[in-house]
Amino acid sequence: MVKNQIKRILVPMDGSKTAERALDQAIEMARATHARILGLNIIPFLPAEFVPAVSPYKIYQRKEAGIFLERAKYRAAKHGILFTYAILYGSPVEQIIGVAKKKKVDLIVIGARGKGRVKELFLGSVSNAVLHKSQIPVLLVK
Repeated sequence: MVKNQIKRILVPMDGSKTAERALDQAIEMARATHARILGLNIIPFLPAEFVPAVSPYKIYQRKEAGIFLERAKYRAAKHGILFTYAILYGSPVEQIIGVAKKKKVDLIVIGARGKGRVKELFLGSVSNAVLHKSQIPVLLVK
């Protein structure tokens, strides 16, 4: 039954170890269900007072995201899984939920903690918000 239900898996990634574990879990599920994986990195907007520094920051962030997303693509390919990815700007929670709806994903697999500010004490703020706001099933990976 599950095999026919999960065809597209969204994995938000920030380069953290938890995001890598989420990817590994998504790969395992994709192998069992013949699903494809969409990797997603969101570069958050910075406050206006940082505007002069934003351009180099965005370039650096985009380059870093490209590196770990390409690694993720290779990792998925080694298991025969089709992995595509996107790098977007904006609010991570809004972008994750928006992309999940737009791309009609069946499951969001997200790390419980990422590289966010001070690595939230219990549950990452992004994963927590996605868990509560998403109408699409969410799997949290620790």
